[in-house]
Amino acid sequence: MNSTFNELVSAVAAGLMVRSDSRRVRSGEVFVAVPGVGVDGAAFISDALERGAAWVVGLPGTRLPEGANARLVEHENPRVALGELAAAYFKTAEHGQKLVGVTGTNGKTTITYLMEHVLTAAGRKVGVIGTVNYRWPGFVLDASMTTPDCWQLHEIMANMAAAGVDTVVMEVSSHALDQDRVAGLAFDVAVLTNVTQDHLDYHKTMDAYFNAKARLFCDLPRRNKAGIVNVDDAYGRILLERCPQCTGYGLYYPATGGNGGLWGDIVSSSSRGLHLAMKYGDQRWELRSSLIGKHNASNLLAAQGAALALGVKPKELKSLEDFHGVPGRLERIPNAGGLDVFVDYAHTPDALENVLSCVGELDFRRLFVVFGCGGNRDRTKRPLMGEAVARYADVAILTSDNPRNEEPLAIMADVRPGLARCAHVIEDSDRRTAIAAALAEMRKGDVLVIAGKGHETYQEIRGERHPFSDAEVVREILG
Repeated sequence: MNSTFNELVSAVAAGLMVRSDSRRVRSGEVFVAVPGVGVDGAAFISDALERGAAWVVGLPGTRLPEGANARLVEHENPRVALGELAAAYFKTAEHGQKLVGVTGTNGKTTITYLMEHVLTAAGRKVGVIGTVNYRWPGFVLDASMTTPDCWQLHEIMANMAAAGVDTVVMEVSSHALDQDRVAGLAFDVAVLTNVTQDHLDYHKTMDAYFNAKARLFCDLPRRNKAGIVNVDDAYGRILLERCPQCTGYGLYYPATGGNGGLWGDIVSSSSRGLHLAMKYGDQRWELRSSLIGKHNASNLLAAQGAALALGVKPKELKSLEDFHGVPGRLERIPNAGGLDVFVDYAHTPDALENVLSCVGELDFRRLFVVFGCGGNRDRTKRPLMGEAVARYADVAILTSDNPRNEEPLAIMADVRPGLARCAHVIEDSDRRTAIAAALAEMRKGDVLVIAGKGHETYQEIRGERHPFSDAEVVREILG
């Protein structure tokens, strides 16, 4: 770190404001020219200077306009610089909070909810940053993205610290890791759930996607953090080879790593829930949960592994028996018709496979599935999602998800080849009408899974978010 940047850090620690949006710059403040995914912050240096920026942080080779009355600080990675400045401004390292990061394609939200539950029962004051919302005791803010931008992230943690929060559990997306949105944070525990196909529109390859997630374990500060890694997942086993100090957890593959790993056995699984038996070193314990399915057995293991890393005792994990679910994650929707209807966030081939195989093993007569695929995202996963539905559904209802700026019918056409082996397919691009069609076809003993949007309360069409909730639509139709 050069002396000029050290000087800037000291000034920011004393209260100098930092901006990464030139439109918000005020006289005397700092502007960080962050290289964006679509737009380079360096293009807005002149605007920031016109608004009175006294400091500019940019990549090596950055030049200020002739006559500019500001100090230039060159930094090899302005994104990381923003994190370091945010940590200085908000005194992040002084809060003394324990920080847990959960990454992976599926299961992040469920695991953060489980951890919030078990840690609260153990006497911790917990804050959660994730897909559904950012929350701590007495405060809830709807989430705009899974992992907030860097400055907002440090600000949220400072607000949590002011409210007495001693442990923060956060979902860490691959985008956030790739874009250094968690710069300036020192994680105490990192969790990997799994790595399956998603976000290839951004990362391009599975290896790049995995390597982004691996940064949480390998590259970020505090390399001696505890790592909790799913060894039932092939990429999890690769990560454990890279980071042998991590603890593996698994239901099927021999768990390895710290203390011999955390091993779980499914004693029973039914529509009433799970009965699990755990082994960790020479410790043994059992747990019953109302959550259903093998994927939730894995989620329960991950949450327990992270809790153990924070010093929670196995006997305290019993509090998980009082946990009854997560909004939009196989959430049962009670209704006047007495039908078995679940809403789930599954929007990848693997997530659909997990949810539908779980429901398919239960004692329902027919399985109905309403689903679609998001627009402006990885097109290659669309037929794979259709194949996952075709493997389990008696009736598949193909519709829109969040079409964004794509034509819904074109998205559905990409999915259709994957549904070739499904005996009964209904198509309707209007999601509300599609849900109504499924409900009209159902009889007692059938089950409906409405997949893709889960907790979301909007549908994004042509750049606008329109109010829409799968759960509310079910309630409106059935009463």
